[in-house]
Formats: sequence, C-alpha cells, structure tokens
Amino acid sequence: MSELITAELVDVDLAAETKQTAARSLAERMVAAGRVTDLDGFLADVAAREAQMPTGLDGGIGIPHCRSEHVTAPTLAFGRSARGIDFGAPDGPADLIFLIAAPAGADDDHLTILSALARRLMDAEFTDALRAERDPAAVAALIRGEEAPAPAGSTGAPEAAGEVPAAAAPFRIVAVTSCPTGIAHTYMAAESLQKAGEAAGVDVVVETQGSAGFTRLDPGVIAAADAVILAHDVEVREKDRFAGKPTVDVGVKAAINRPAELIADVRGKAARGETTAAAAATAPMDTGAPGDHFGTRLRKWLMTGVSYMVPFVAAGGLLIALAFAIGGYEINSAPSVAEHFVWTEAASWAALLFQIGGAAFGFLVPVLAGYIAYGMVDRPGLVPGFVGGAIAVTINAGFLGGLAAGLIAGAVVMAIQRVRVPAVLRGVMPVVVIPLISAAVVGFLMFIVVGKPIASLQKAMTDWLSGLSGGNAVLLGVLLGLMMCFDLGGPVNKVAYAFAVGGLATPTDGSLKVMAAVMAAGMVPPLGMALATTVRAKLFTKAEQDNGKAAWVLGASFISEGAIPFAAADPLRVIPSAMAGGAVTGALSMAFGATLRAPHGGIFVVPLIGGPLVYLLAIAAGTVVTAGLVVLLKSRRKPAGSAATAPAAPEAADPKVPAAA
Repeated sequence: MSELITAELVDVDLAAETKQTAARSLAERMVAAGRVTDLDGFLADVAAREAQMPTGLDGGIGIPHCRSEHVTAPTLAFGRSARGIDFGAPDGPADLIFLIAAPAGADDDHLTILSALARRLMDAEFTDALRAERDPAAVAALIRGEEAPAPAGSTGAPEAAGEVPAAAAPFRIVAVTSCPTGIAHTYMAAESLQKAGEAAGVDVVVETQGSAGFTRLDPGVIAAADAVILAHDVEVREKDRFAGKPTVDVGVKAAINRPAELIADVRGKAARGETTAAAAATAPMDTGAPGDHFGTRLRKWLMTGVSYMVPFVAAGGLLIALAFAIGGYEINSAPSVAEHFVWTEAASWAALLFQIGGAAFGFLVPVLAGYIAYGMVDRPGLVPGFVGGAIAVTINAGFLGGLAAGLIAGAVVMAIQRVRVPAVLRGVMPVVVIPLISAAVVGFLMFIVVGKPIASLQKAMTDWLSGLSGGNAVLLGVLLGLMMCFDLGGPVNKVAYAFAVGGLATPTDGSLKVMAAVMAAGMVPPLGMALATTVRAKLFTKAEQDNGKAAWVLGASFISEGAIPFAAADPLRVIPSAMAGGAVTGALSMAFGATLRAPHGGIFVVPLIGGPLVYLLAIAAGTVVTAGLVVLLKSRRKPAGSAATAPAAPEAADPKVPAAA
C-alpha cells in the first residue's frame, strides 16, 4: 500500500491567499506525484464538496476533501499558511490545511488511515507539533504517525485503557456521526464527542457511518444507553434503532465545534423525560445485529423495501381513489391530460389525479425491489434492484416479482463484492463495474429464468383472490385480521399490509376486498383501547387514559401503532384482545363484500369504500370485541381483595390497578 503522504506532498510555506488557490497549489503536488490524473476535474470535485458545507474547523484547521474518479490512490497533501486562509470556520482563518483525496472506490484500509488522521486533528499536541516542525519529511512522518506513537486522541492523562470511574455508573450516550463524503468530518465528530464525554464523566459510544465502513452499534449498547446524539449531514441509516430515547439531532459540524453543549443538552432532555416522537411507531421493530441468523436478516431486508414502498403506495393509491370518487371508474380510460385538459371540467381534474397517481403507483414494484437490495448491500444494490423491479412490471410478475428481483439483486452484488480485483480497478467498481454486471445478470435472470414462473404464480394468486367467496373469503379475513393486530405495525402487520397493497397493482374484486379487510382490521386495536379507556377508566393509569384519547384519532386514521403504549405495558391482555377484534372485523368485512381502492386513509376514505355502512359496522364490531376483552381481562388480573393476609399487596405491586376497586 502506497504511503498516504510523502515529503513532496508537504508545503510548510503555503503562499495561497484563498481556499481555491490553496486547493490548486496542493493538488498540483498530487498531480506531480502521480496521485491525480486530471487537475481541473479533481478541483471541480473539491469545489462541489466545499459547496455542500464549509470544511473549516475551529482551531485553525481546513480540511478540503472529496472522493473523485480522478484520484488514483488515497492521498493527503498538507500546507501551512503564515497568514491564514478562510475555510469558513467560526473562529477565523485556518493555518493548517489538509487536502484529502480519495478514489471513488477507495479501499477500507486507506480510508481507515484517513479516519485516524481526522481523529488526531482533535489532539492539541498533534496540531502544535505540525505548527512547529519545519522539515517537510518530518511533517509527513508526523502525519503518518511514525513520530507520534501515542494513540490518536490521547490527552496524556495516565488512564488505563477502558477504565471507568469506580463511582456510580456514568451517564451513557450512543451517537452516530456521518457527513456527505464520510471521510473527515464523520470521524472528527466522533473523536470530539468522545473527548467531551471523557471530560464530562459520560460514557460515549459512537457509530461512524463513513466511507471506512459501517459497523452497527451492538443492540445491547443501544438498549442500555440513556440518550442519543445524531450528528449527521446525510440520512442516518437504521435510525429507528434509537427511537424512544432522549435525542439531540444536529449537523455533523455541531459535534465537532460544540460537543460539550450537545452532551449537556441531551442530558437535560433525559432529565426531563423527553423522548423521540417516533417511539411508538418504531418500538416493535427489531433491526438486529450483523450476526443475526438468516431469517432475521431476511425479514430486515424485506421490511426495508416495504418501508420505502409505502409512501409511493399511499400517494399513488389515494390519488387514484380520489380520481375514481370524482370521475367514476371509467376515468381509467381517459386520454392523457398532457394532450387534453379542460380547466372547467371535473372529468379533466379526475383524469389528472388518476394519471399522477398511476405514475406514483408505477414505482411500487421497482422501489420495493430496489430497497430490498439496498437493505442487503447498501447503495450498490439500488441499480440492479430498480432494474429488476422494472422488469418485473414489464413481464407482469407484479409484487412477487419485485420481492424476487430485490433478493436476486442483493445476492448478485454480494457475490461480485467478494471477488478480489486489482487495485487499479477499485476506483471504477462502484460506479461502472458493479452496476453494469449486476444489472445485466439480474436482467437476464428476470427476463429469461425466473420471471415467467413468478408471473404465472402472480396470475394464479390474482385469479384466486378474484374467485374468493363464502367461507374461503371469511377465513382469509380472519387470518389477515390476526396478522394486522399481532405486532401493531411490526413485521407481521407489514406482511399482511404488503399482501393487500400488492393486489392493488392489478385490482380485481377479490384484491379490493382484501385491501378493505386489512385496513379495517388495522384500525381496531387503537379504537378498541380508546373505547376501553373511556368505559372503564379506573382500569388504566392516567398516562394510559391520555393515550386513549389520542388513540381515537390514530385508529380512525388507520395507524395501528396507536395501541403500542397499551401493549407494551400489558401485552398478555392487550395483544390477544386486539387480535380477537381484528379477526372479527376482517371476517365481517370479507363476508359483507366491502371493497377499497385506497391503500390508506382510515375513516377519511369511507366515501371511496364499496359498502361503507357495513364496513363501518365491521369496524365497530371489532372495536367492541377488543374493548370488552381488555376490560374483562384487566378486571380479573387481581384477586379483588380476597387475599386476606395482605390485601394491599396486589395494588402496590401493580401501579396500573386502582387503589380502590
């Protein structure tokens, strides 16, 4: 592996006056060293990165950096300016400038070195030494770590590695840091938070979602944490892992510039009991760990695809449903609104809604496939996943084809990534080789090998749904109702919902009945709990009574997660009650023949339901069943004062039981 920096890449008397001329001066040294092939192209990539966010840091440091196809090997050039150069840092110009260049497909070993440098920049002894040294060779050696054997970030304090104070366990924080390129800010923010945590006596564990790799925090560490800091400029991957904990969510530079303030802020939130708003919706999801067995990982991959698909389903499906409500079902044969649109005609507006909704709904299968592959192998899976999903639509393989395409795409990319390639090809692997080969292989498999059998299976399932009647339809309604209420928005719930949504891609009378049954059953758990807290408030705590008021709205909006606070507090009574009510509602909805073309909306899309009165009756029946069972089970959970030896003990042990029955 070539050295990251040499004496030829060091300028201890950098004469540039602007960040542009500084970058050019240092980049010219990279060109002369054979590390950059196109000076202007590389500088354009540096400028594009700089435009996203200034790269100046407090303490007189500038770190312009980028990933570029014009870089042949991970390289660092260093310049020291006597006057200082403005890189946008809050405290003024930078006198230490590091130009970091990474190839488009840089390998993990080199990027790990870059991340280590980023952490060392937070060490005052290291930066002081860089300011004092005059010999370029010595500066290069210092940056490479050859003259600074102490661990990066060492403050010189005589602490044993891994020791914690002998006093009470410290406050525990988990954090995630990430920046657009994942090279410098990501790791500097992590180091800054860890140093501030040491100073404050706080245990800080950081997950760096950068280019050197993405190693997930241990689920046990997350569970034990008292609070969370998210310092990022790109989306935090698997963010739902941190739901329900006090959280500070800021940009990555905030963690570099004011880590102590962030730690104090999140400790204050923890003291006040403030948690993330998404806690209820995401609590049941188990993202698992890298060592999970195949079944767990498969579930995570599929749920990733479904979670990204749902917004397209909701937007497209609701627009189509509104179009039918305004213009009738014949609106699906209207001409393109791009060629014929009359502002004063309701039919034109209905056609517009239908065609916009159809465009959004057309992404359903490709997005499902693309993000299943994304869940398996991250961004390299997007191209073959989307291509495979689009082919599934072309050959009428539908929802099942999307599932298969996503899994195949992820598996193909995994196989390609295991092949050892020459270093010269690594730069083009993620942008050329992997997309090209994976798309070709997935396309071949979907068109020639597995596509037609899956399309036949999809057609058979569609025909079966179309022919459902009588007892078969009722039994299917019971099964779907049980699934929708089993984990209240978790994986089983999502499987039932995805099954119903998949039928909307090729709507038939049977698939529309399934969609109606699924939404009706999903509304029952929160509505049932809301009713129970209304009729027997004394069986619930004050917090549960307040949650019950919100559950009316959540249930009416088809948000099954509204029942999660009740299920979390008393799962053995709440979940069976919810499942019973959901089964009743699903069976009645199918028996009544109610249909639904909208994939979401709850009570607000009742005008779009076929048979709205009997549909509402089915929901009401399930709600009453759930509420009645919850009240019955909670009423029987204590001996009602029959324990003569210690009559107050049951109430004292269970704060949810009222003091006086």
